[in-house]
Parts: sequence; C-alpha cells; structure tokens
Amino acid sequence: MCCTTNLESMVVASGRRVILSGNTNRLVARRIRLIFLLVIGFSVSAFPQNADINLLRTLNADRNTSLDPAFKFVTNSVLPLAVAIPTGFITYALLKKDSASKSNAIIVCSSLVISGIITTSLKYTINRERPYNTYPFIQQVTPGGGPSFPSGHTSTAFALATSVSLACPKWYVIAPSFLWAGAVGYSRMDLGVHYPSDVLAGAVIGSGSAFLSCRLNRWINKKRAVK
Repeated sequence: MCCTTNLESMVVASGRRVILSGNTNRLVARRIRLIFLLVIGFSVSAFPQNADINLLRTLNADRNTSLDPAFKFVTNSVLPLAVAIPTGFITYALLKKDSASKSNAIIVCSSLVISGIITTSLKYTINRERPYNTYPFIQQVTPGGGPSFPSGHTSTAFALATSVSLACPKWYVIAPSFLWAGAVGYSRMDLGVHYPSDVLAGAVIGSGSAFLSCRLNRWINKKRAVK
C-alpha cells in the first residue's frame, strides 16, 4: 500500500513538472510572437520610408567624418562586450554560489539568446536591403553584413544594457550602460549601415528580450519555490 502511494505521488509530481514545462514553453512562444508583432508594427508606423531615408541622409551624409574612428570603435565594441559581460556574470555566480548571482547570470545570458533569435529570424524573414545598396548617396563606412532590419548590433547592445541594469539596478550601472547602447545605435546610422527604423527595432527587441528573460526567470523561480 505504501509503495502504491509513493508511486502515485511520483506520477503526480512528474505530471506537474511536465505541465509546468509545457506552460513555460507556451508562455515563451507567446511573448516572442508578441515582440515580433510589436517591433514590426511600431517600426513601420514610426518611420515611413521617406522619413527613414531622409533622417539617415542627414545623419550619414552630413556627419563629422573626423568622428568616424570613434564611432567605428563604439560599433566594434559590441561583440567583445557581448562575450566579456556574460562571462563575467557566469564567473561571479560560480564563485559566489548563491541563487541571486546565478539568477543574474541567467538573465543576462538568456537575454542575448532571445534577442539573437528574434533579430536573426526577423532579418531573414523581412530581408531588407542595406541602405547603401539601395541609395548610392549613403556612404558605407563599416562592413554591414546580412539583411538590414533590424540592427543586430543595436539589439545586442540594448539586451546587454537592459539585462545588466536589471541585474544591478544602480544609477552608475544604468546610465553608462544605456549611454553606450545608444551610442552603438547612433553609430550604425552614422556609419551608413542601418536605417533609423532598423535601430529603433533593435532597441525594442534588445530591451524587450531582457525584460522577458527577467520575467520568465522570476516566474520559474516562484513556481519552484511553491513546490
């Protein structure tokens, strides 16, 4: 009788875990679809094509070319920081071995993963040409890569800035993080490789991915605490 009861308890617990996992997956899918729709709708309504290229022409053609090396440095800082910052959080969590540090590391890393998936999916779904390929008067100052919409550099920068700010909500962390992310977004337009709407969409995706990661992490931890 005791064995039967224990077996029933194990089956019930296993069923709950399966249901929880299924609910989590469905929640993630719904949130990602929502971000997709918001990004496309907001970017298209905020920047009609004429306004998009006119603003880019002003930022790119009339730029101070003496600042090109500085903006190249800013735009090229994204990949190293996208590796160094998550590595730092993971290392700190391994050394501290506490739940808060582990949670912060998960938020930062998963923000980048979610942002990367959404950005890459949109890039190859929409397949927008780079502005310098469409408009000869746009000066390409740095390599552009694949499709234009949305800006991958910007989405990565804002995913980092937002997730780090959520993990360490201090003004001396938040201010420089978003100043850097904003500079990355501006540099992509100044250097002629992205439309303003690409950058706006990248910022929305990056920040939205970080908030989604944080919410999911807290929700999962709350469910685990209840069990």
